[in-house]
Amino acid sequence: MRILLIEDEPKIASFVCQGLRACGMSVDHIDNGLTGLQTVLQAQHDLVVLDIMLPGMDGFELLKKIRSMGIAMPVIILSAKTDLPDRLQGFDLGANDYLAKPFFIEELIARIRSLLGRNASYNEDIFSVAGITLNRVTRKADWQEQSAVLSQREFVLLDYLMRSPGYIFSRKQILQHVWNFSFDPQTNVVDVCVQRIRKKLISDKNNKSVFPIESIRGVGYRINHEDVA
Repeated sequence: MRILLIEDEPKIASFVCQGLRACGMSVDHIDNGLTGLQTVLQAQHDLVVLDIMLPGMDGFELLKKIRSMGIAMPVIILSAKTDLPDRLQGFDLGANDYLAKPFFIEELIARIRSLLGRNASYNEDIFSVAGITLNRVTRKADWQEQSAVLSQREFVLLDYLMRSPGYIFSRKQILQHVWNFSFDPQTNVVDVCVQRIRKKLISDKNNKSVFPIESIRGVGYRINHEDVA
């Protein structure tokens, strides 16, 4: 499960991210409404957990914009604004659920799982892009005649790229998503992880020249799906 958390309170954001990751979910955190909107539009996530009182653009306005664009991604509002008019406004604008602060992380997890269970299109356990098949339950990846079980880091990185085929992710984006720490221009952990994935899925029998993970020099990586029949 790929979750986007849009929340400007650092302590709450840290609490939510740790709780969701502990139960196997992948979480990206944005702390303002404008960047949150841009991230939602990239369609890389399965569900949005959205605060209301945000800098740049409040959560109600963000929700209104994405629903007006026809984006049906499930949204759970997580807010200290608990009066009935606020909750009704959230549902009127297209929220799928509304959870009041303070809250138990177990309840948020249960609501996320319930929503994604009712939205099968956002809950693919097995999916294929550019000839690579990835199983989110077993972390098994297949390409041509080769199969391998990936480590947690390898799985999260490959899943991240496969969610947006053709989109070029910078090393900074990958580092923040997979390792959850700030970009260090001297580190090569992203390149090493990509090489491990390639080594596991490229054999003597398949054509390494057409392996879908493509390095964009000086920028980062992408899944190249244009040459796949």
